[in-house]
Amino acid sequence: MDKKKYLLALSTSFLLWLAWPPIPFTGPILFFALLPLLFVVEEIISGELPKKGRKVFGLSFFAFAIWNTASIYWVFNSLHAAMPAWVALLISLIPFGLGALLMAGAFWMYYAFRQVVNRFWSYVALICFWISYEYLHQSWDLAFPWMNLGNGFAQTHQLVQWYEFTGVYGGTLWVLGSNILLVEIIRTQSYQNGLSKLTYAWLLWIFIPISYSVYRYQNYQEMESPANVVVVQPNIDPYAKYGSMSTAEQIQQLIKLSSAVAQPNTEYFIWPETAISELTDEERIRSTPNYYTVQQFLNAYKNANVLSGIESYRLYQDAQTPTAKLDERSGLYFDSFNAAVQLENSAQVQFYHKSKLVPGVEQLPFANALSFMKPAFAAFGGTTGGYGKQEKPSVFYAQSGMGVSPVICYESIWGNYVAESVNQGSSFIAVITNDAWWGNTSGKDQHLAYAKLRAIENRRWVARSANTGISAFINQRGDVVKQTNWWSPTAIKADINLNEETTFYTRNGDLIALLGCSGAVFMLLFAVFMIFRLRNSLQGK
Repeated sequence: MDKKKYLLALSTSFLLWLAWPPIPFTGPILFFALLPLLFVVEEIISGELPKKGRKVFGLSFFAFAIWNTASIYWVFNSLHAAMPAWVALLISLIPFGLGALLMAGAFWMYYAFRQVVNRFWSYVALICFWISYEYLHQSWDLAFPWMNLGNGFAQTHQLVQWYEFTGVYGGTLWVLGSNILLVEIIRTQSYQNGLSKLTYAWLLWIFIPISYSVYRYQNYQEMESPANVVVVQPNIDPYAKYGSMSTAEQIQQLIKLSSAVAQPNTEYFIWPETAISELTDEERIRSTPNYYTVQQFLNAYKNANVLSGIESYRLYQDAQTPTAKLDERSGLYFDSFNAAVQLENSAQVQFYHKSKLVPGVEQLPFANALSFMKPAFAAFGGTTGGYGKQEKPSVFYAQSGMGVSPVICYESIWGNYVAESVNQGSSFIAVITNDAWWGNTSGKDQHLAYAKLRAIENRRWVARSANTGISAFINQRGDVVKQTNWWSPTAIKADINLNEETTFYTRNGDLIALLGCSGAVFMLLFAVFMIFRLRNSLQGK
């Protein structure tokens, strides 16, 4: 295959990378970033090359693998400090390559449908299969929806205020539709005089959403319903959390930073993921020294709550969950959790267990399918699971009735999951995370940028507490109104506006994704019908 095709595919890689957070103001490049690759595919389809499908898949995989690697290289950075570099590299190849594999699969399906349907329906197939890939990649045990096309507008959030209706899948549809229309405009321009109907369609496709969004952004007014919230960034080395620095010392640092900016009317102190790093029995937390220390701190703030990350566990008489492990000394089963806890000036304690677990790090993918291996894992002291989790999101409620959605680290990428929590009655979103593992890379900046989209989708303030940075407050328009520096121990406060109204997206979730998946199923059924029809036709001859 000639070098020109590879250069065009590489151009798509570069344009997608250039458009991607954290690079500011470049999101609109997505409107034409796929053009070079689409023209390469068109050239292969119309040419006389053998094995066209294999070439379409190979070039697409080449383009998307480079884009993924350039954008999420920090996955390797987060692993190599804890393991040999070659092991970290092998593990990193999973997110680098798996996403590219699924993206290339969508382009191969586009090619395949071009063989049996007209150009319009093959474009519909591309949109449906791409959206289906994104939905699969946020739903299965190898979930990693970091690279969904709609996330690319996180640094130009002023253009996507309409995510309050569609979520990020609206952005994915926007990007695919723009690139497809531009392909057709360029392809047909040689026999058009003046602006074609397709050109007008493209202009409307781009500028109607932008016009609405800019108007909405400039005129959006938050209802006045203030609550004083403090976000703490303790800047504790993640390796020291479980080694040289005791949990009691870590809590004292959190309290010191909290007290430095607290007000008498502070209602929430947000501490980061695993801020209480000592493994704690949830049923006996009220008898632990850490609980008493936090209670003493809260005595000075009668209406306040501490929302903190915690390492916790629960004991069972039998294996009540797929992830339960047997403690041979006690004969009891237990689940350990990456959890959030809310403590207040009463005996009330609320727990939330992280649901969207990091594949391979916090859970073994496809643990149910591997359940037959449980005795073998148990013999080595392991499990077919990992952390326990809860299946549905939940809300913490303060004594005042205020609700907050606890979102732990990786979960903040899932628009639909956060919306489910908000729909249960939360007034703001608290993201707690430990971004130290990634180092000073673009990973931490992308993670912050994606939280802006959650604010827009639900029209809720986001209070983000990151162990090493970047901690921030994000308003209901998606603006970062206050943030910390990377690798700096500090605390910040803000009077945020609570919101009880729900958006269309909060109430209905990822409708575009469901429509895309339904379209993909219809396309596959149609393909099966065409195959049987062709088979019967050949047999008739």
